[in-house]
Amino acid sequence: MARAFLFVLDSFGVGGAPDAPRYGDDGSNTFGHIAEFCAAGAADRTGLRTGPLHLPNMSALGLVHIAKMASGDLPAGMPVPERIFGLHGAASEISHGKDTPSGHWEIAGTPVMFDWGYFSNEDEAFPADLVEAICEQASLPGILGNCHASGTDIIARLGEEHIRTGKPICYTSSDSVFQIAAHETHFGLDRLIALCQIVRKLVDPLNIGRVIARPFIGETPATFERTGNRRDFSVLPPEPTLLDRLTDAGRKVHAVGKIGDIFAHQGVTRVIKANGNMALMDATLKVMEEAEDGDLVFTNFVDFDMLFGHRRDVAGYAAALEAFDLRLPEVHRKLKPGDMVILTADHGCDPTWRGTDHTRERVPIIAFGPGIRSRSIGVRDTYADIGATVAAHLGITPGPYGRSFL
Repeated sequence: MARAFLFVLDSFGVGGAPDAPRYGDDGSNTFGHIAEFCAAGAADRTGLRTGPLHLPNMSALGLVHIAKMASGDLPAGMPVPERIFGLHGAASEISHGKDTPSGHWEIAGTPVMFDWGYFSNEDEAFPADLVEAICEQASLPGILGNCHASGTDIIARLGEEHIRTGKPICYTSSDSVFQIAAHETHFGLDRLIALCQIVRKLVDPLNIGRVIARPFIGETPATFERTGNRRDFSVLPPEPTLLDRLTDAGRKVHAVGKIGDIFAHQGVTRVIKANGNMALMDATLKVMEEAEDGDLVFTNFVDFDMLFGHRRDVAGYAAALEAFDLRLPEVHRKLKPGDMVILTADHGCDPTWRGTDHTRERVPIIAFGPGIRSRSIGVRDTYADIGATVAAHLGITPGPYGRSFL
């Protein structure tokens, strides 16, 4: 039995990216700054956060040592285990950008070596001719927003006007993305999805990475809440990925969470959706029982990024890490001889950093399973080493990028 389980803790960077200054992120460190916040005894706005960051399972697998090798600093307040039980290291990103597709595609062995298109950070983000085409093709009275914004903030600010006028809320960020927020019932979820499909075609000539549907419910700023019906409409990866090579070899790729959307459903055998980290873990554990010899289960745990990183909620991020860590023994119990689990991330999103965007950071690599020898693999030159390792473990032809660390 040889199966692989690849878990992306979305945005859980460990600092130290050599090119962070190029992105304005020199000194960003998602893990390190969360640990520092907790060790300092800082509390969240409810006053409930107390004590150092407590991640005993990931620490035993090498996470504390990873922090040191990635950024040069041990995480504040966290004990250094005497013995490590996992293969552990870090990786630098070579892809252009610090966005979700670039990170995931590079993990899957296909770095992004071209420049994405981006929208203006001036008063109006989207070109007038693009807005005109969207309104004409989607029969819209206009759009709201048209700026760089945090999703939760702009929904609170413009949600009531959106309900009243029927104009969707359109915004972007420092990523290559066009995001559309609309009310699930007043505007309609199906209508929102159709609108995103129209926009996807219109922004293709601009080389925009993703169009994201951001449905929400509620009637007032106090009750507005984004739902789990988010959809990402991504461009296709520029070359075949690990997922393509697996499916071409007759293997199954089980995509849990937003993985299918990120890869534009190319190389994906099965899509399993769930809303929230704990539901994603429940779904993953169920798929682990069903996966067959040679299969890959690929899960994105989105809450770290969406709910806590972008919202700059340090205490919430810490609590989410601790909740995830508590579930790892359940993953261990599902493993069979020959299985391998890899924990990693796709970029950083330091909740102590300025702004609300992703941060350019190294990511952790933790691998464990029956027969996986515990050792340090150091700092890898590219995330693509992860994809090369999964290919080697599952016995398929490797891609042109990356080098296995097995």
